Amino acid sequence: MSSRNNLRQQIRTRRQQLSFIEQQSAARHLAQNLCRLPVFQRSHHIAFYLANDGEIALDKLIETAWKRGKQCYLPILRGNSDKRLWFARYQPGDRLVYNRFMIPEPDVPSHQLIHAWSLDLLLLPLVAFDKKGNRLGMGGGYYDRTLAYLNRRQIWKKPRLFGVAHEFQKTASALPSRDWDIPLNATVTDKGVYTFS
Repeated sequence: MSSRNNLRQQIRTRRQQLSFIEQQSAARHLAQNLCRLPVFQRSHHIAFYLANDGEIALDKLIETAWKRGKQCYLPILRGNSDKRLWFARYQPGDRLVYNRFMIPEPDVPSHQLIHAWSLDLLLLPLVAFDKKGNRLGMGGGYYDRTLAYLNRRQIWKKPRLFGVAHEFQKTASALPSRDWDIPLNATVTDKGVYTFS
C-alpha cells in the first residue's frame, strides 16, 4: 500500500507544479484528442469532472460537447453515506456548490440525479495508469464502488470508461490491481490515446 501512496504523492506533486500555460496547453491537446474519437462523437450522455489538484482540465471539452448538443454531467458526492457517485446534468450557467472535498458540483435536487449506467461515456480523473488499463485514483474508491456493477455484467456494459490524464501520469510498470478495481476501456492524454479493451 505504501508504494501506491508514494506514487500517488509523487505524481500529484508533479501535477501541481505545472504552470498555468502548461495546463492550458495540455487541456487543449487533450480536447483535440478526445473530440476525434468515434466513441466521443457517438456518445450523447457524457460525464465529465471539474479539475482539482492539478488534474487536466476538461472545460474546453465540455464547451465543445455543449456546442454539439451533447448532455453533459458531473459527479455528485454530497449526501451519500455509501461513498458512491451520482451524476447531475450540467448546463451553461448552472449554479455550483462545493462538496466536502471543495470540488464544485451542480446544485440540483436529488430527484434529478442519475445512475452511472444511464451514461454513454464516463471520463474519469486519475493519478496514474498503466498499459493494462489499471487506474490509480485519489484513494477514496468512489468510482470503483459506483461502477462495481460492471464486474457482474457480461453484456450491456455502460458507460464506456475513459481515463483522462497528463502523459507523464502513465507508469512504465504495472500498477497492482485489486479485486474491486474497475479497469478502464481507454485513457486519453494530451499526447495520445491508449486503448485497453
